[in-house]
Amino acid sequence: MKVQSDVYTIIGLTIFIGAVIVILSKKIDKTDPIARPKGIVLPVVLLVKKVYDTVCDNMGKKLADHYVPYILVLWVFIFLANIISLFGIDSPTANLSVTLLLSIITWVMIQYVEVKYGGWKAYWHAFLEPIPVMLPMNIFGKFSTMVSMSLRLFGNILCGGIMMQLVYSACQNLSNLLLGWISTSGTVFNFMAPILAPLLHAYFDLFSGFIQTLVFVTLTVVLVGNDIPEEIKK
Repeated sequence: MKVQSDVYTIIGLTIFIGAVIVILSKKIDKTDPIARPKGIVLPVVLLVKKVYDTVCDNMGKKLADHYVPYILVLWVFIFLANIISLFGIDSPTANLSVTLLLSIITWVMIQYVEVKYGGWKAYWHAFLEPIPVMLPMNIFGKFSTMVSMSLRLFGNILCGGIMMQLVYSACQNLSNLLLGWISTSGTVFNFMAPILAPLLHAYFDLFSGFIQTLVFVTLTVVLVGNDIPEEIKK
């Protein structure tokens, strides 16, 4: 059985993220808790605080400690997976199986919270609301979130990669058009790509990668938090 190249990319990203977490945690442990953070510790603290506040607003302080570590890792993993194409590596999130798995994790979390705070009886009864004839639509709706989240992330990252391939192809054609006369084959070095591509990379990889990460993580936090009773959030 042939192993997809994305598997090796995911393993590499996982090892990299794990190593960075260990290094940063040791650096934070050595930091004076009273002194103002500086250096690499400052953006890390700001990121953790921002994620923690977002989770608290949607899930409450009691549950924040349980969910924040996963949400932080989800943030970092998806963002790095989105922008890794900048280094000539295919983005794992341009693979539907990867984004679907991430969406399944979110979906399972939603179902867990629904059952935990609503009970099995209310969970199954919801499929018959407001009238039993709505059962097929309610079943479809139960899985629609998982499908839509996976397709949204997959589609945007895949389209960004395709757009950049078209840009490089157009740059090569433009380079050939301008200086093809100096080569017997009519093909020259793609010198237009370093001129035109960086700005588009900033949009299709960095900006779009950040936005898609923000959307996926925010949906995860909000959708899970919607099923947590208000009294638990206080």
